[in-house]
Amino acid sequence: MPEPKGRIELVTGLLALTWAGLAVCSPRATLAQAQQYTLDPNRQWSSPGQPEPGSDAALLAEARRHLAEDQPAEARRIANQWINANERSISPLVPAFRLVRGDAMTAMGDEFEALYDYEAIATRFRESEEFPYAVERELDIALRYAGGLNQKILGMRIGDPEDVLTELLIRVQERMPKSQLAERAAIALADFYYDRRKLPMARDAYDLYLRNFPAGPNRVKAEQRRIQADIARFKGPRYNSAPLINARVQLNEFVKRYPAEADASGMNEAMIARLDESAGASLLEVANWYLKVGDEPSARVALRRLLRDHPRTVAGERAETMLRERGWLQEAPPPAPQQPPVEAQPASEARPEGARP
Repeated sequence: MPEPKGRIELVTGLLALTWAGLAVCSPRATLAQAQQYTLDPNRQWSSPGQPEPGSDAALLAEARRHLAEDQPAEARRIANQWINANERSISPLVPAFRLVRGDAMTAMGDEFEALYDYEAIATRFRESEEFPYAVERELDIALRYAGGLNQKILGMRIGDPEDVLTELLIRVQERMPKSQLAERAAIALADFYYDRRKLPMARDAYDLYLRNFPAGPNRVKAEQRRIQADIARFKGPRYNSAPLINARVQLNEFVKRYPAEADASGMNEAMIARLDESAGASLLEVANWYLKVGDEPSARVALRRLLRDHPRTVAGERAETMLRERGWLQEAPPPAPQQPPVEAQPASEARPEGARP
C-alpha cells in the first residue's frame, strides 16, 4: 500500500536534516551530533531520548554544539575540564572528548597543539570510532602545511613545517593502508617532494604510490611525474645516465598504455627520440673517455653498445664512423650451416653406451 503523501514528505525532510547534520565535519564545526531517527515497530519515525542532563554524554553534546555554532573556545574549555578529571579513567568517551578538544584548537588556529590530541587517539584508541576521524584531521593539517601554511612559533607563522607534514603523511599511510586517506597522503607526499625539487625522493614516492595504488585516481600523474623526475635528474652526457635509461623505458610503457594522455602532455615519440639522443651522447662521452685514458677494449664495447641501442641518433652515426676508422666494425657472422637431422634409432636397437650387446 503506498505511503500517504504527507508521510513521504516528512520522512524526506527528516533524512535531509540528518545528512545535513552529518556533513558538518570541518575543523570549525566538527562532529556536531546529528539528530537521529529510527523506525519503530509501527513504522513510525521516532527520535531516541536526549542525554541525561549533567551526564558526561550531555557534556559532550554541549561541547559539540559549541563547535557547530563556531564557539571553539567554549568547546575547548568544556573538553579541557572533562579530560583533566577523567583522562586516566576507562570511560569510552575519552577519545570523543579529545577529538572535540583537538578540533576546537584547530578551529582557533592552534593546529599543531591539536596534533597532541589526534596523536593520542591514533596511538591509544585505535579501536574507537574516533580513530579514522583523528587520522583524517592529521591529513588535513598536513595538506594545509603542504599548501603553504607555515607552522606557528611563538604566535607567529614563521616555521617551516616540512618535517611535520612529511611525518604526518607517512603516518596516515601506515595507520590506514590502502584506504582513500592513504591514497591522498601518498600522492600529496610525492607532489610535495616534486614541488620542492627533491627529485630522488619524489621519484621514489611516485614509484611507491604506483605500487600501492596501481589503479588509483592519480596513477597517470604519478607515472608522468616519475618519468619527469628521472629526466630532470640527468645532469648531462658526462654524468650518470641511469635516470635517463629508466625514463626511456617507463616512457615507452606510458605511451603504450595511455596514448591520449601521452599526446596531450607531449610525452610521445618525439620525447622518446630526444631521450635517445641524450642517452647516445652519454655513451659517446663514455667511449671518448676510454680512448683518452688508452683503454681501447672498453671504448670498443661502448661504441658497439651505442650503435646497437641508439643507431638512429647523431651519436650513433658518429660511433659507426669511429668503429669503421679503427677497424672495429665487424660484420655479422654468416649463419652456421644446417646439419642434417639425425634419424632416431628404433627402440629395439637403442642401448646405453658401454652396455653389452
